[in-house]
Amino acid sequence: MTEPITGGCLCGACRYETNAEPLNIRVCHCHLCQKATGAAFYARVMVFLDRVSITGPVGWHHSSPGLRRGFCPNCGTTLFSERQRSNRIGLAMGSLDDPGWFHPTEHIWVLSKQDWVVLADGLPQHLENP
Repeated sequence: MTEPITGGCLCGACRYETNAEPLNIRVCHCHLCQKATGAAFYARVMVFLDRVSITGPVGWHHSSPGLRRGFCPNCGTTLFSERQRSNRIGLAMGSLDDPGWFHPTEHIWVLSKQDWVVLADGLPQHLENP
């Protein structure tokens, strides 16, 4: 990767940057991601946690064992899904400065997807985790 991946929240209080190569780029349709984002799914770019620099205030919520979600405590923007134990962090695609840079490679937890969501992009679909 030649340019860093950068992003942040709606109000600009929280910023992040990494030079890490993405480990995977997925769209998650599980109910926890739907609830956490307030959307039908959560699209994210996964990178190594120890390669990301985060500045500004971040609120954290432990949503399930081993997973905590980061958001801006000022404007509420969903920013991260973090698994410290495996040194991985998901960067919410909607929070990227250039979200068009990345394209998902697969859908996970389609067993829980909203009925009105039609997946016609030809990407692999996994009922749960791959």
